[in-house]
Amino acid sequence: MLPLFVVLCALCAGLAALLTPHVAQAQPEDERFDCTSNPHEFISALIEEKSIDPKPSRVEANSVNAFRPVHGNRLSAFGFPIYVVLGYAHDDTLFHRGAGKEIDAPVYGVVVSAPAESVRTRVREANSDATVHSVVPLLLTAIVCGG
Repeated sequence: MLPLFVVLCALCAGLAALLTPHVAQAQPEDERFDCTSNPHEFISALIEEKSIDPKPSRVEANSVNAFRPVHGNRLSAFGFPIYVVLGYAHDDTLFHRGAGKEIDAPVYGVVVSAPAESVRTRVREANSDATVHSVVPLLLTAIVCGG
């Protein structure tokens, strides 16, 4: 059993961490969301780093390809865990074509496990040009460049 003093110190440290304001500071992986890249470069870099599986786990009807992070790899964007990485560009052999009408413009991004408003705040604080879209309210949010 831990002494009461140790338990109280741990509790105070935890509360202090929760109450300390988040300071927005771009992490190296967040720089990928300056929206100056393209889907091929974005996805290829993650494949080369062995951060995502090279084969899409899903291809939407509109041809957007979804790539899963490699098991055990903890990718994040703006401090939020990445659920899936997205990308598509017309006539790029890296991407598979879907069964429906493909999207017109190249697109790349991620879906993170976080509420849209929290993600929107962090993206804005980092001065990113990415757009934020709620995928599953309060659970999953897309951070997208292009499209």
